[in-house]
Amino acid sequence: MAAQRTEAFSTADAAWLRMEDPTNLMMITGVLMFDEPIDFGRFRSIIEQRLLRFDRFRMRVKKPSGANAPPEWEFDPYFNINAHLHRVALPAPGGKRALQALVSDLMSTPLDFSKPLWHFHVVENYNGGSAVLCRQHHAIADGIALVQVLLSLTDEHADTPAPEPADQPPHDRNPVEAILLPMARSLSNAVQSAETLIHESRALLDDPVRLVDAARTGVSGMQALNKLLFMPSDPVTLFKGQLGVEKRAAWSEPIALNDVRQVGSMFRGTINDVLLNAVSGALRRYMIQRGATADGLNIRAVVPVNLRPPGPITELGNRFSVVFLDLPIGIDDPFDRLLELKRRMEGIKGTPEAMVAFGILNLIGTLPPQLAEVAVNMFGSKATAVMTNVPGPRQQIYLAGSPISKIMFWVPQSGHLGLGVSIFSYAGEVLVGIAADAGLVPDPEAIVAAFHTEFDDLLRLARIVATGTAPDHARTVEA
Repeated sequence: MAAQRTEAFSTADAAWLRMEDPTNLMMITGVLMFDEPIDFGRFRSIIEQRLLRFDRFRMRVKKPSGANAPPEWEFDPYFNINAHLHRVALPAPGGKRALQALVSDLMSTPLDFSKPLWHFHVVENYNGGSAVLCRQHHAIADGIALVQVLLSLTDEHADTPAPEPADQPPHDRNPVEAILLPMARSLSNAVQSAETLIHESRALLDDPVRLVDAARTGVSGMQALNKLLFMPSDPVTLFKGQLGVEKRAAWSEPIALNDVRQVGSMFRGTINDVLLNAVSGALRRYMIQRGATADGLNIRAVVPVNLRPPGPITELGNRFSVVFLDLPIGIDDPFDRLLELKRRMEGIKGTPEAMVAFGILNLIGTLPPQLAEVAVNMFGSKATAVMTNVPGPRQQIYLAGSPISKIMFWVPQSGHLGLGVSIFSYAGEVLVGIAADAGLVPDPEAIVAAFHTEFDDLLRLARIVATGTAPDHARTVEA
C-alpha cells in the first residue's frame, strides 16, 4: 500500500512550526565526534538506507492554501540527498574552538523550507578525526524521537556490514514498515537505547501513566491551569532580553558518570539532582562574575517531559510536554541548593501540570499565527531557559564503522528564550552543552567553565566527607 502523498500536521507539530522565528530557530542541533576520520561514502549510504526510510525525511512543508490554513507535509518531488549532505573542513589547527564556532554558525542559519527540514555536515580536520553535525526541525519530531532516529543510524560494532541498496522507494513502502525497518537494521543497540531514553527521560517527573491519571482529576487540573496562566513573568536578568539572529554554542569536557553517582550517593541525590545543582551554581557564578546580583534569586527553566508510552517509538511527531522548574540560583551553599532543588522537583512529580501544558501546546497549534505568537510570548515570559537531560547509550556505538567518542545536542529555546542547557550521557560519561543568544551571553564557554568549577567542588566535598582526603582534579581541556 503506497503512503499518502500529503500528511496533516498534528496540532503539537504545527505549534512548533509556528514558533519558528529568525531570532529563534526551532531546530534540534546535534554533533557526533570521532577520534578518526569517518568514511563519507559509507555514511551517505547509511543515510540513504536508514534515515530515508522514515517518510518524514523526504517530506517538506506544503505551502498553505490560506493565511490560517493548517499546515501539511508533502513529498518533495525534487528531493536530492546532495542538498542535505555536505562535507566541510575546519581551519587549522581544527580544535574544539573551531568546531564550536561552526556549530554556532549553523545553529544561527535557518533550514531551507522549500526542502525537507534536515541537514548533515560531515566535518573533517577535527582534532585529527572528524565530526558529524546534524540539524533537524522540531516540527519533524521531539528530541526523544529524533535522538532515537539518529541512534538507528549507528551500530554496536565497527564491522557491521554496510547497508544493502533499497529494493523499492521509501515512500512506496507500508508506513509502519518504513518506520520499524531501520530500527531492526540498527541491531539491538537502537532498541536498548530507546528503552533507556524513554525510561530515564521520565525520571524527573514520573511516568506518563501517572501524569494522565492526575490530569483526570478536575481540581488538580484546574490548579495546574491556574498556575500556568497566572504565573508571573520571570525576573529580568542578563539571561533575558531582546534576541538577535546570532547564537553561540559550547559544551563541557566529559565528566565520569561514576563521579556524578558518588556525589549523589554522598548527598542523597540522583544524577539529575547533582547535574541540575551544578548548572544552577554555574549560572549563579556567571552572573556574579559579570557584576550582577544573584542572592535570593530564582529563575525558571522550562523542562521537557516525555509523554510517550514505554516501548519503541512507532511514529515521529511531538509527544512531549513541559513543566516549569524554579532554579534556586540565589542559594550559594551547594548542599542547601541541592536540597531545595530536590524539594521543588518533588513538588512537581505526579501533578497534571505536564498534561495541562500539552493541552495548551496543542491549542497553540490550532490558533492563527498572530494569536499563536501572543500565546507563545506570554508563556515564554514566564521562564529564562530551556533545560533538558537525555540519557544516551551506555556503551560505545559506531557510525559508518567509526567509533563515536562524544555526543552533544541542543534543543531550541521556544517562546523567545535566550538560553538553553542540554545534558547528555553516553558510554559512562556526561557532557553539558550551552546554547545562547550571542547578544545576551556572548561567552557560553564561561558558563561551561563555571559548571566544571561547581561540579569539581561538589566532588571534592563528597570525597573529603567519604575519605577525609581531597582529590587531584586536574583536567585536560581541548584547545
